[in-house]
Amino acid sequence: MKRTLLAAAALLPGLALGGALGGCGSQTRTVSLAGAPPASVAATGGGQPTTVTGSTSTATSPSQGATAPTSTHSAPEPAFTEHEAASESAGAAEAVVRARGYTPDNPAEYHSDQALRVLVGTRTGSGDGYGQLAFFFVNGRYIGTDTKEPSASVRVLSQGDTEVTLAYPLYRSSDPLCCPGGGQATVRFQLNDGQLEALDPIPPANSKSALSRY
Repeated sequence: MKRTLLAAAALLPGLALGGALGGCGSQTRTVSLAGAPPASVAATGGGQPTTVTGSTSTATSPSQGATAPTSTHSAPEPAFTEHEAASESAGAAEAVVRARGYTPDNPAEYHSDQALRVLVGTRTGSGDGYGQLAFFFVNGRYIGTDTKEPSASVRVLSQGDTEVTLAYPLYRSSDPLCCPGGGQATVRFQLNDGQLEALDPIPPANSKSALSRY
């Protein structure tokens, strides 16, 4: 009888341990059956793709230790770099100059492949051949002249896609039109955010005390 009791007592811890292990196994199977979140949700933290101008990035949950998304914004190209159709030819620019009372001097100076284009014109009917303006165009669209009042003469020294350099002969107050004695001034005109700007001082049209363009 004592042996039977001892045997039963020896079996009790084993049964208790087996029951505990059985319970743990049941819990493990329950978690496994419930399943982890779908892979696509785990990768994105349950969020949706976020669209940004110029790029698309996917938001991730900071709790998962993922790096915060970065996005690149692409600014629209400046208007003056968006070249228009080739129909805006030198002939069309010449017509604009003539409509404003001037005659184009050298149509070959008008470069249709540039964003900034220039065409120098002399006042139509000028008896002495003086009285000139530089007419500017952006992609074929007329935007204005270099100055409000004409110069005795103006010459294109150089030009590129967005910059034109003009030269103005300078006169002393006693100089005749044929013979400017004050040298010349060079002025660079440049497109800046679609606006034409003079990068250098423009000499006055007339002056009794300083050098001038006329």
